[in-house]
Amino acid sequence: MGPEHSVEVTQMGYEFWPDALEVCLRYAADRVKVPIYITESGIATDNDARRVEYIQRSLEGALRAIAGGIDVRGYIHWSLLDNFEWIFGYRPKFGLVSVDRTTQQRKTSNRVAHYLGEIARQKIACSNPASIG
Repeated sequence: MGPEHSVEVTQMGYEFWPDALEVCLRYAADRVKVPIYITESGIATDNDARRVEYIQRSLEGALRAIAGGIDVRGYIHWSLLDNFEWIFGYRPKFGLVSVDRTTQQRKTSNRVAHYLGEIARQKIACSNPASIG
């Protein structure tokens, strides 16, 4: 079936839907009463602005879930480096650090790296995302 025709999709063909993280947290918390660790939250794209927006909106949703009493204890972004996806090979770009497959050179996305780094330094998530960047 797949996403509707007019919906923005990622390089994996998934909908660009950062609100999905909050929905998943609430779904899981309704079914199991254990602490939740977010271990793979990310987006396949070459567009740093879309990656930052995805992270920002995902984390805002996680904060709403936490404010609602859900015990979220950690967040790990997927992925540090561009990786190999079994179905799609090296085409999707999940990494905060891109990898040139010819030279194996790595290039950090300053915008995304600074955004996540500032969140980590402040020990908060997205309280004022407009000031980060």
